[in-house]
Amino acid sequence: MEEKSEEFNSPWLITPLPKGRGEPRSGAGGGLSFFKNNNKTITNMQETRQNRIARLLQKELSLIFQSQTRMMHGVMVSVTKCRVSPDLSICTAYLSIFPSDKGDEIMKNINASEKTIRYELGTRVRNQLRIIPELRFFIDDSLDYIEHIDSLLKK
Repeated sequence: MEEKSEEFNSPWLITPLPKGRGEPRSGAGGGLSFFKNNNKTITNMQETRQNRIARLLQKELSLIFQSQTRMMHGVMVSVTKCRVSPDLSICTAYLSIFPSDKGDEIMKNINASEKTIRYELGTRVRNQLRIIPELRFFIDDSLDYIEHIDSLLKK
């Protein structure tokens, strides 16, 4: 028997070799066709789970920031994108802050209260996730960049 992946050492990931052949047989005739593209199947499942968890975290973080910024009139924080590491231990959230001139001050406050945000996130998603990922926040300045490009094109 030959293992298809070095990362995963599970008996379910072993592809049986047909007798007398050097490569596994594919198709409906012989062998287990589920194991045909073993690495690709595992990668797709991981990416699907990562994307699902990233969408869940993005939604919950946006609700947390929405409730917190309600008290500060004239400030809006939106979560533009969330990425989750493959082991689901780190969540990188990209925030868009309006108005952008208050961005640095608000990011300092957010980074200072990262633990309380993670706790609040944990209370919201405790039934869906076993481990709440570590949060990292970055400013998403793509809207400012687009505005800058538009102003340059108008000149």
